[in-house]
Amino acid sequence: MIGISKLYCGTVEPSDALRYSRNSGQLPSHLLQFSKDKKPVIVWNITRRCNLKCVHCYAHSKDIHYQNELSTDEGKALIDNLAEFGVPVLLLSGGEPLVRKDLPELAGYAVQKGMRAVISTNGTLITKEKAKILKDIGLSYVGVSLDGMEEIHDKFRGVKGAFKLAMEGIENSQEAGIKVGLRFTINKFNVNEIPAVFDLLEKRNIPRICFYHLVYAGRGSELVKDDLSHEETRKAVDLIMDRTKDMHDRGIEKEVLTVDNHADGPYLYLRMLEKDPKRAKEVLELLEMNEGNNSGRGIGCVSWDGEVFADQFWRHHSFGNIRKRLFSEIWTDLSEPLMAKLKDKKPHVKGRCAQCRWLNICAGNFRVRAEAVYDDVWAPDPACYLTDQEIGII
Repeated sequence: MIGISKLYCGTVEPSDALRYSRNSGQLPSHLLQFSKDKKPVIVWNITRRCNLKCVHCYAHSKDIHYQNELSTDEGKALIDNLAEFGVPVLLLSGGEPLVRKDLPELAGYAVQKGMRAVISTNGTLITKEKAKILKDIGLSYVGVSLDGMEEIHDKFRGVKGAFKLAMEGIENSQEAGIKVGLRFTINKFNVNEIPAVFDLLEKRNIPRICFYHLVYAGRGSELVKDDLSHEETRKAVDLIMDRTKDMHDRGIEKEVLTVDNHADGPYLYLRMLEKDPKRAKEVLELLEMNEGNNSGRGIGCVSWDGEVFADQFWRHHSFGNIRKRLFSEIWTDLSEPLMAKLKDKKPHVKGRCAQCRWLNICAGNFRVRAEAVYDDVWAPDPACYLTDQEIGII
C-alpha cells in the first residue's frame, strides 16, 4: 500500500510516524503502513457468498449458500485471539460480508475488543437502516468496490443496476456518518475510467480511494492477459499522481493510495527526485518504514472456513485452520517453511528482484503473481514495471 497523497503531496512527514514509536497499537489508521512491529492487519472473509458475479473475484464467489463457514461463536473466539495477539485492524470481507446477518454483531464485538473494524463491500446492500446499525456499533470505515462508471462497473460486476445500488450504499453510509472510500482494481478494460472516478470522488465528497493493481488469483487469474502492460501501468500511475496533486493544489484533500504493486514506491520516489529532491529524501525514508509487501507478515487472511493464508489472494496454500489451532500460534509457527521465508522474503527472491536496489523498499513485491505466471514463488514479480536501469542492474 503506497500513500500517493501522503508521499507525493507531502501531507505526512517521517516524524509523524516516529512520534508514535511506530507502534501499530498506537498509530492512527492513516499511519499504520509505517508501523515497525508489523502486527498483521487481518482480512477475514466471513462468507464466500456474494450477490454479484464479479469477473475478477479472488474468492470465486457465487450467490449460493456455502457449507462449513465459521459460526458466530467461532468468529468471536477468533476475534478474542486476534485482539490478544495485538491485531490493530480487522477487515471484514467476503464474498459480500453484508449477506451475513451477524455481521454487525461480529464487527461490533471486534470494536469492543479494541480493534478497528472496517468492511470491504460492493455497497449494494447498505440500506439506510443497515448504515445506521453499522455506525452505532462503531464501524471505522466502509470500502466500496467500484470498477468505473455505470456501464463498465455493471459489466464487471455481472449484474445490471449494481452501480446505482453501490452509489445508494455510499450515500446511506455518508448520511449515517461513516467514513467511506472507493476500491478500484485497474485493468485494460477500465483504466480509461480513472479520470471519471476522480471526478466522482469530488462530486460525491468521498474522502478516500485505493487503486488496486490486478493480482492473479481466483477469477482474477483468468485476467492475466488483460492486465496492463508495463508502459500502460506507468501511464496509469502517472495519471493517479497528477490528479492527486491537482486536487491538493486546489485545496481538495483526499487520501489516495495504490495497492498491490510496491514498484509504485520507487517509481514515485524517482519522479519526486526530479521535481523536489528535498521532499524525495523524506519520501525515501517513509518508503523504508513501509518495508514493501507484507504478505505473511503485516497482513494475513482468515477464510470463511477458518483456513489461514498469507494474504487474501494466496488461497492455494493454507498454514492451518483456526478450528484446530489459534491464529496466533499458526502465524508465529516458523517451522512451516513458507511462513518462515515470508517473514523475510529478501534472501529468497530470484532474478532481477534479487539484484534490485529497491529490494528493501519493495520486499520482492507479490509472490502470488510470480507463482501464477512462472510457477515459482520466488521468481520476479511479472507486474514490476521498473526498467533495469531504474532498479540499478545495468
